[in-house]
Amino acid sequence: MQPATQSSLSRTNRGTVHHWRQTLIPTTREAPADAESPSHVLLSRAGYIRRLGAGIYDYLPLAWRVLRKVSQIVREEMEAAGGSELLLPAMLPIELYAGTKRDVTYGDLLFKVTDRKGAVSALGPTHEEPVTELVKGSVTSYKQLPLNLFQIQTKYRDEARPRSGLLRCREFIMKDAYSFHMEVEGTGGLNEAYDAMYRAYTNIFTRCGLSFTAVEAESGPIGGSASHEFMVNCESGEDTILVCPVSGYAANVEKCETGARHGTLDGAPTGALTEVHTPGLPGIHEVGKFMGVKPERMLKTIVFQVEGRAAGVSGEPMGGPHEPKWVLAVVRGDHDVNEGKVKAATGYAVTLADEKAARAAGFAIGYVSPRMVSRAGEGGGGAVVMVVDHDAAAGGFWASGSDKPDHHVKHFNWGREVGETLRDPRYVKLADVRNAMAGDPSPRAEGAKLEARRGIEVGHIFKLGTKYSEAIGLTILDQAQQKRPVIMGCYGIGVTRTMAACVEMSHDADGIIWPGAIAPYHVLITVMKHDSEQHLDGARRVAADLAAAGMDVLIDDRDERPGVKFKDADLIGIPVRVTVGDKALAEGAVEFKARKDKGKGENVKFEEVVARCAAAVETVL
Repeated sequence: MQPATQSSLSRTNRGTVHHWRQTLIPTTREAPADAESPSHVLLSRAGYIRRLGAGIYDYLPLAWRVLRKVSQIVREEMEAAGGSELLLPAMLPIELYAGTKRDVTYGDLLFKVTDRKGAVSALGPTHEEPVTELVKGSVTSYKQLPLNLFQIQTKYRDEARPRSGLLRCREFIMKDAYSFHMEVEGTGGLNEAYDAMYRAYTNIFTRCGLSFTAVEAESGPIGGSASHEFMVNCESGEDTILVCPVSGYAANVEKCETGARHGTLDGAPTGALTEVHTPGLPGIHEVGKFMGVKPERMLKTIVFQVEGRAAGVSGEPMGGPHEPKWVLAVVRGDHDVNEGKVKAATGYAVTLADEKAARAAGFAIGYVSPRMVSRAGEGGGGAVVMVVDHDAAAGGFWASGSDKPDHHVKHFNWGREVGETLRDPRYVKLADVRNAMAGDPSPRAEGAKLEARRGIEVGHIFKLGTKYSEAIGLTILDQAQQKRPVIMGCYGIGVTRTMAACVEMSHDADGIIWPGAIAPYHVLITVMKHDSEQHLDGARRVAADLAAAGMDVLIDDRDERPGVKFKDADLIGIPVRVTVGDKALAEGAVEFKARKDKGKGENVKFEEVVARCAAAVETVL
């Protein structure tokens, strides 16, 4: 699919011309005290945003122009991919969550308000429930599907610690879309829509001028099966992306697979099992330091509760004829257990064990060892299964919890300590159950190693399946006149996050450097003498020609020294600065300078200005 519009410049619509003195651009030399990330610092200093409360911001005229341009690109590509725009309420009756229980899943992140009659509503973080309820009341036949509905709207999350300006705030603007289907495969199916959304997102972020990577991802609290995140590449990014430099495979840490890693559980004992008293030590690093053992030679055993068979996982689940109640996941002390991989390895949906229930079953939480796979109560081995990461199964010295509070053991040996259960594949399995890391073998290219990059998530697409339609009762008659739950997809873009991520990606020590497609203006005309009619006439002449060519223009006609104007020009980041001054005017010219270029500008004749500006704006798309 080609982008709906190939250029940021319209050859049919006239651009806008605004004057600095007639708008609000409160630039400052100092950033807010709480500003740490580059986007927070620069958007605040450049007069784009102003903090009104914790995680709540005013979008001033420059920011609003950027957000409108991002939104317009999103609209064009969503409509080109078959989407239809609507607007749903931001305030949602809490009863909408009765079937999905997402009010419980979101917990304190969900803003709740109570009206004068005592009715509780939520401020929507996303809109799966209301859009599913809408389709339930409006669509009755398979002939009305597929359907893709989207909106651009303000969302809310009650973040405990808002930070980084627009990257982690409590009120934000988001595009969310939802597709509805009777089938997964074939024409009109979920997979077709998902692929169309993937292409649309690629077009959107390409047109916005962003350097980005599409990565495989977990679905998170929204649910569903397959998903991809679209991450803006930047060193200050809050997320880690793992990439295979040979195949191009990319995934976030939680989703990333690894190539073959080997462990056998066959190592010989390194000494007699020795118990060590480790009182009042809060974490594995403190325990390791106390014991004189590096974290990579310690075993970390995490206890999960089984919630039932996992959907979408092939093969027989572990446990034989007895469905287990508990899953132990064992990784090295310097690694992190991956819940999604535990689910895939065992065949069960799992959640981190409730401490009270786990203690009642005999687990000394914080001091659990792999031995509990054969010793746990309520049926012994049949009640517990264990998955061991390949790295934790290597031979050599190991330290572990001792299954007794405030105690660990040295010289743990798999064969000696676990016994016969170790060789029963119904209860013990070697698998990839940890988060991937830089340096791990690539899962797509033999001999290649995964590399870590930093990024900021700006878009996420999901295959939801029937999670919401079943919960809300959205069933439709199919061609055989049988009622079936509708299959859904979900597709989100953070509009305000996209603006902030662009600044994180594209700035220098002097300020922002906007891509032409989403810059608030394409050209800034700096008038050296605000009270010179000759300078103002020159500025108006250039502005009119640029606007006629489809470019947006801001004229800096303030009563300020040239040095102040030039600093502000760099700070707000408009792609091209055109300066009208005596020396250039004497040559029938103006000074031209692209924001991304260092050094001084060059004089360009009046008749050449439009072409030079247009070319410069296009090069920063």
